[in-house]
Amino acid sequence: QSLGLSITDEQIREMEANLDNIDFKMAAEEEKKLRHDVMAHVHTFAHCCPKAAAIIHLGATSCYVGDNTDLIVLRDGFNLLLPKLARVISRLADFAEKYADMPALGFTHYQPAQLTTVGKRCCLWIQDLCMDLQNLERARDDLRFRGVKGTTGTQASFLQLFEGDHSKVEELDRLVTEKAGFKRAYMVTGQTYSRKVDIGVLAVLASLGASIHKICTDIRLLANLKEIEEPFEKDQIGSSAMPYKRNPMRSERCCSLARHLMTLVMDPLQTAAVQWFERTLDDSANRRVCLAEAFLTADIILSTLQNVSEGLVVYPKVIERRIRQELPFMATENIIMAMVKAGGNRQDCHEKIRVLSQQAAAVVKQEGGDNDFIARVRADPYFSPIHKQLESLLDPSSFTGRAPQQVAKFLKEEVRPALIPYQSKMGGKVELAL
Repeated sequence: QSLGLSITDEQIREMEANLDNIDFKMAAEEEKKLRHDVMAHVHTFAHCCPKAAAIIHLGATSCYVGDNTDLIVLRDGFNLLLPKLARVISRLADFAEKYADMPALGFTHYQPAQLTTVGKRCCLWIQDLCMDLQNLERARDDLRFRGVKGTTGTQASFLQLFEGDHSKVEELDRLVTEKAGFKRAYMVTGQTYSRKVDIGVLAVLASLGASIHKICTDIRLLANLKEIEEPFEKDQIGSSAMPYKRNPMRSERCCSLARHLMTLVMDPLQTAAVQWFERTLDDSANRRVCLAEAFLTADIILSTLQNVSEGLVVYPKVIERRIRQELPFMATENIIMAMVKAGGNRQDCHEKIRVLSQQAAAVVKQEGGDNDFIARVRADPYFSPIHKQLESLLDPSSFTGRAPQQVAKFLKEEVRPALIPYQSKMGGKVELAL
């Protein structure tokens, strides 16, 4: 109307008054008859707006309605997920800060490695999720509106409506894009916006799924080690057959759903690959499933992970015991250095330690006993010059390097600033119904 078409104020008021007056039963009957979802609603809307019926859907196409709506929904979907992801990061950041200094046995290849700290390990999870936060923000901000493009993207119908005035067609495209809350529209489209857009959307959600799967797998492994557990209610049953079990079922659920989320990106990949020329309709049914499922799946995984991260239980004594089992072997280099400083020969010391460590390893592996390496060192007169230093040489905190400082710096400089836009939405705890 503002660009000069013959549309009355009365017609506009009539449509505005009936925006929510949707006769879904009539729309279903129309769709059954017409076999066309958009036209079914055009007819239903026109029935509610008899004065505006003549100009409803004027110059438009089904994809003007459907694709533009999809882009709004995708944008709004990201806006729902981002605060949830920020809350998970915030909860894990609090956990990492609390346990920044607590030494824990590190693992590479799931074999004992150098020490880390409980908080530093958590920061590995947080860093992945911060990447996901950035990726989701970028994917949302990169979305453009399809705008007003016509049946094959040429804007021919609108050029005809405006009697060949190209500037009015461009202005209409700009105005509709602006009213939908987008800064830009795609400059060229076919009948649809490029289905590569859907790839970008589901790719970042699949990547989020991979991050959460890794985090929850780590939690499941730590639960097996009895070092860390997810929340477990007083009356919760872990197994119908084995009453003692405390299965990490929330983390397992996250892994299960994350695998589904990761696979969904294959749908838009294949859909984009087979969009013939200006479009073909074999995208439609697929997209109605995979786009919605991806956001719904990501949503419940984030809720579940928030619940887990708000109730993680740490067992310091178990962690300390595992350190004691492995630390003696890790301390051999420190013992050699101390002996050399006390006047010993490096090669002689190395051989002594090699023999004692193999004896201790045999006790652990063949007899199922505890690591008695340090006891053997204490009992050997050769090491008498450093016997008084053994406690300090075996202090776990001296084996964690800069882990506590890394945690503090990472949380202060990278994590907390990334959460600032979501501070007002950090909310309360999540309670899972099941």
